[in-house]
Amino acid sequence: MKLSIIIPVYKTQDTLDRCLQSVLQQSFTNYEIILVDDESPDKCPKLCDEYAQKNEKIQVFHKKNGGLSDARNFGIRQAKAEYITFIDSDDAIAPNTIHRSTEYQTKNTPD
Repeated sequence: MKLSIIIPVYKTQDTLDRCLQSVLQQSFTNYEIILVDDESPDKCPKLCDEYAQKNEKIQVFHKKNGGLSDARNFGIRQAKAEYITFIDSDDAIAPNTIHRSTEYQTKNTPD
C-alpha cells in the first residue's frame, strides 16, 4: 500500500518543521509527502524547498493563494498513491499513527 500525505502550507514557518519531522519519523515509510505552498508570505516556501532537496519522498508545489480547500484539492491532483490523507502544517502526528491507520484500513477493507 502506498499513501500520499498532503500538507497544505500557509503562514506556518514556526510549526512546519515539527509537522514534517513527525511524519518523517513514522515507522510506516511507504508514502509520499506533497507540500502545497499556498503562496505563503513568510519563510514557508523556502523551508518547503529545503526539505524537498533533503528528502526524495517530499514534493513541493508552489501555487497562487486559493485557501485551504483549494490547496488540498491541488494536492489530490498531484497524488500518485492508492490512499490519501491530510495533515495540517501546524499539526504533528504521534509515532506510529500512519502504521496504525494503514493497518486498520487493510484489515477492514469492505467487499
